[in-house]
Amino acid sequence: MIYLLYALIVIATFFFMEFMAWFTHKFIMHGVMWYFHKDHHQHEPGFFEKNDVFFLIFAIPSWLCIMLGMMNFNYFVVSIGAGIAVYGFCYFLVHDVFIHQRFKWLRNTSNSYFMALRKAHKIHHKYLGKEDGECFGMLVVPPKYYKEAFSAVKAKKNQTKAKS
Repeated sequence: MIYLLYALIVIATFFFMEFMAWFTHKFIMHGVMWYFHKDHHQHEPGFFEKNDVFFLIFAIPSWLCIMLGMMNFNYFVVSIGAGIAVYGFCYFLVHDVFIHQRFKWLRNTSNSYFMALRKAHKIHHKYLGKEDGECFGMLVVPPKYYKEAFSAVKAKKNQTKAKS
């Protein structure tokens, strides 16, 4: 039964991290730490970006929670660290791999959710400055982007049927 509690803590932390990512992105990255985030919106040559420093900002608390929790047999703290780590892994897959194609995996999709996610992020990046942005979250997509994604998936299916 206690393992279920730890699993729920991991899941709750994962979902809380979506709020933290939104808050950090909107008020920190597009605020006092714009210097580090700017090259993510105004692309500069090279594989790495100054923006990658934010990986450490989230990874260090995760690592500390897991390490210190394990050292003190505090599995509540370990579960929080694990939830942060799982969110970080999903963030890497969705943001760096799927959306920005920093690695050439997961390129094509006809999944409405992923298409809406990609569109919302594209809208976020149409703003090159730190002001006037929108869509600061990662996994939660505003409903208006689903409508467009559903239409695109439907059109794609109709094209496939027409070719058959």
